[in-house]
Parts: sequence; C-alpha cells; structure tokens
Amino acid sequence: MKSSNFSILIVLIILCISNAIAQSGNNDFNEFRGKIIDRSNNTPLSYCNVLVSGMNIATVTNSDGEFLLKIPKTNVDVKLFIRHIGYKSRMIGLNELETLKGVIIMDQAAFLLPQIDVLMQDANVLVRKMFEKLPENYPLQEMFMTAFYRESIRKGRNYVSLSEAVVDIQKQPYNSYRNDLAKLYKARKQTDYTKLDTLVFKLMGGPYNNLYLDIIKHPDIVFSEEIFKKYYFTFNKIEWMDDRLIYVINFNHYPTKDEALYSGLLYIDATSMALKSAVFSMNLQNVDEVISMFIRKKPLNARITPVQADYRIDYIEKDGKWYYAYSRIELGMKINWKKKLFNSSYYAAIEMAMTDRESSSDSKAIKFRERLRSNVIISETADGFSDPDFWGPLNVIEPDKPIEAAIRKIQKQLKRN
Repeated sequence: MKSSNFSILIVLIILCISNAIAQSGNNDFNEFRGKIIDRSNNTPLSYCNVLVSGMNIATVTNSDGEFLLKIPKTNVDVKLFIRHIGYKSRMIGLNELETLKGVIIMDQAAFLLPQIDVLMQDANVLVRKMFEKLPENYPLQEMFMTAFYRESIRKGRNYVSLSEAVVDIQKQPYNSYRNDLAKLYKARKQTDYTKLDTLVFKLMGGPYNNLYLDIIKHPDIVFSEEIFKKYYFTFNKIEWMDDRLIYVINFNHYPTKDEALYSGLLYIDATSMALKSAVFSMNLQNVDEVISMFIRKKPLNARITPVQADYRIDYIEKDGKWYYAYSRIELGMKINWKKKLFNSSYYAAIEMAMTDRESSSDSKAIKFRERLRSNVIISETADGFSDPDFWGPLNVIEPDKPIEAAIRKIQKQLKRN
C-alpha cells in the first residue's frame, strides 16, 4: 500500500528459504470435503459460508470453491447450512454430501428490488454516506479483541514457511487517531531448512498489516485524502445476503504513473450504509513504485516482478454496530536470476480473523513492554511463544484450509479468562 502511510507491509529478501510442511489427522473426527459451484456456469464459489447446524463449526470455501470440515464422530446426524452473497441459501444433510459426490450446486437468488431513491444509485453519494455514517455504524469506544493470525509463503506450489499466532488486539475507537495495539499471546512456526534456496522471504509487520486494512478507520491507506480526485465510483448492482440488501460499488483509479493505486468492489449495507466488505487489488503496472513499497532488500543478481497484490476486509454486524471481523492479503512476485535458466515464484498470504471481543478495561490494556513492534517478523518471534500444550498434537498447521478450521481446533484455548 502507499509507502508513506503503510511502510510496515514489506517483503524482506535476504539469504535462504525452506521447504515442506507436514499434516496429520485425528481418529475422533470425520472429514467431509466438498466443492460449491454456480448452477448456471459451473464456476466455483469462493468465500462461501458453510456452517454446521447446532454446532460452533463453520468454514469458508477457498478460491476453488472447496471446503473441508472435521466433525466429531458422535455428531453424524447434522446438516450443513450454505450461504453466499447473491445466492439462495441451502441446507443439506451430511449423508446428502456423499450422494452428491461432494459437489454442491447453488442457485442465484431472484428477488424483487424495493423502490430505490435515484440518488442511491449515484455511487459517489453512497461512498460519501458510508464515511459520514461512521459514528453511527462503528464502535466509538475502545474494544479488546482476540484474533487468530496466520501467514504462509509458497515457492511455486510448495509451502516453505508457515507461522500462526493468537494475538490480543486493543482496538481503538473509530473516531480516534490512535493506532490499534497488538500483543502476541501464543505463536509458532514450521520451517524446514533441509532444502535451501538462495533467498529468504520474510514478512514484516505481522498483525499490523491486517489491522491497517481496516479502511473505515484508515481510509487514507487505500483512498488517500483526495479520494474523489484519484478514484471514480460506479454503481454495480444490488445483492441479497442474510435478509439484507447490499449495494455493490465498483471503484477504480484514474490513470497515473506516479502512484500504485487500487481497484475493486465495496459492499455497502443498504439499510445502515455501513461497509460490509471490500475486495480490491493493487495496480502493478508501475513496477518500480510497487517494489519500493514491498521490497526492503534484494540480491544484486535478481530482478523482481510483482505479480499479485490482492486484499480483502470483512465486517460483521452485532446489535446495530459493525465490527472488524476478517482480513486477508495475498502477495506474489517472480524472481528472475541472472545467468539462471529458470525463475522462481513466491506467494505470501497473510490473514487474521477476530474470535472474540469485549469492551476494553484497564485490566485488559496492553502494557507498553508487551506491545508488538510495527515492524515485527512473526516467524522470528514465534519461537519464544511456542507452547505445545496450547496448540496440542492434533492442531497442525494446514495452509490450504480456511482460517476458521484452525480457529475451531484451538477454540477451548481461545476462551481464556
């Protein structure tokens, strides 16, 4: 993101990197895999919510529309509740999943749109109202949150570094200029140095990368103060989710050679005018600008080309207020080595999901000496916070699984006094 405002999100390249991550199973659970697709064109549906009825188990489909659930063997007569923006919700039994060979087809929702004010179809008006309604829609008191954080790095298709952590967050009021604070509670990493390359790929900033994606609290991170001079907004469509109308707004930047700007979608709740989600990507055409934002140091014999910079932020509504719930950053770059026939491609995913929140208090406040630095590298910090009893032998890191699956595994440990 903009180097002047978001310098903590840096890919640091120095020396050597690892390979291989192991996974294991559990005899007390049954695994259920599936794939969710659109009926009309058979395309996979990513970020589709899959919930187990009557249980605190849920997951989200990946970019290929796939999901995996681990359900205790004692709970066999349960149903899956599936929902996605713009689609009819669906309920199926686990026995049906086998009959369907794991493929679940979703139908697009057809609904009658209410009468909408012509002004509401003016995208600029909608975006202005979204920010104007901030005091009504987002908490103006300090919150204390618990979050699950995970970062992974792939070389090609192979995972070479994985880190995950439970983090305490002191979330500042949305009308405050103070930055959020983070404290590491537990962390661990998996790295195998038996196979070495000529590169180390490290992610600086840790949870702060995700906290700064809260574009309601930090709108200047993406849009800058000159939002309507650098970006134009257009009305896309209206969607329906959880019995709520959602305005979908396209945003794109005006042509520029001086900055690496963004384009994507804003999902705005039609009733409250609160931002529900934002999904966007960075324009990578200005290679030098992008590299200056992400690369701290690189080998002299390497030429780096950014190939991916995608972002997502989700908020959740509770009792009339909208709270930061989830964010994800995906970065990719290609490394061309001088005098080498083949290049290398590296991909990083950084995500964080809130698991609990409560009003802040003096007893919960993060002390100065406990605060994570804004340039922390979690993979280097994790060793000092490793705790096998906390993670448990079955809580293996599963990079291909949705973050909710990892949260479920340590749910009891997350419910701390």
